[in-house]
Amino acid sequence: MTDAPNMPGDDDALAAEYVLRLLDAEAARAVEARMATDPVLRQRVWQWEAEFAALGEDVPPEEPPARVKAQLMTRLHGRRRAPRPRWMLGLAVVSVVLVGVLTLAPLLRAPGPEAPRFEASLTSEDASQHLTAGFAPLDGTLQVTRAAGQAGPGRVLELWLIAEGAEAPTSLGVLPEELDARISVAVALRPLLPGGTLAISDEPPGGSPTGAPTGEVLAVGAVEPI
Repeated sequence: MTDAPNMPGDDDALAAEYVLRLLDAEAARAVEARMATDPVLRQRVWQWEAEFAALGEDVPPEEPPARVKAQLMTRLHGRRRAPRPRWMLGLAVVSVVLVGVLTLAPLLRAPGPEAPRFEASLTSEDASQHLTAGFAPLDGTLQVTRAAGQAGPGRVLELWLIAEGAEAPTSLGVLPEELDARISVAVALRPLLPGGTLAISDEPPGGSPTGAPTGEVLAVGAVEPI
């Protein structure tokens, strides 16, 4: 084989990496463009091709022996690079996965309650009863806050929905004794709340036995967008 042309070490390594297909597409195209006008680089590429072909003559086609790669790396970089153990590669993969999990963990937490998008204010004529109800359509909850009023002795307050165009009210349940409560609205009723009206009535323990208000309707309020 002819002697290598006199050229910078970086270009010599570049020619070898081009032959070994170690360059990315952009770098390979740059080498090919230079070869069209640089005979020294072009000749060195040819010589590397011939030298590598000679090194691989006794190499089985299935898997080259490790010594061939070691020789090439020594020629290119002046030192032998020990192959990275498999356990180090596995550890690197695990580290990347853990970093990804820790980065995404805050994004994967369960979302909190949806903020109400509709609200109704229910106040009796004498202001003895007053509550507000905020409705969150996505999770279907009513957030009820009672500012004034409570059920009389042996009685309960029941919350009703009067949907737009409906002939009769539908019970949303008996209000708990707590001043702040969350009521889960049945899926079928959720689309009916926006534009509807809420009302509270005075009922016997357990709520109305008839499915309609049996006691006095104490307060009403329209459900409107916030």
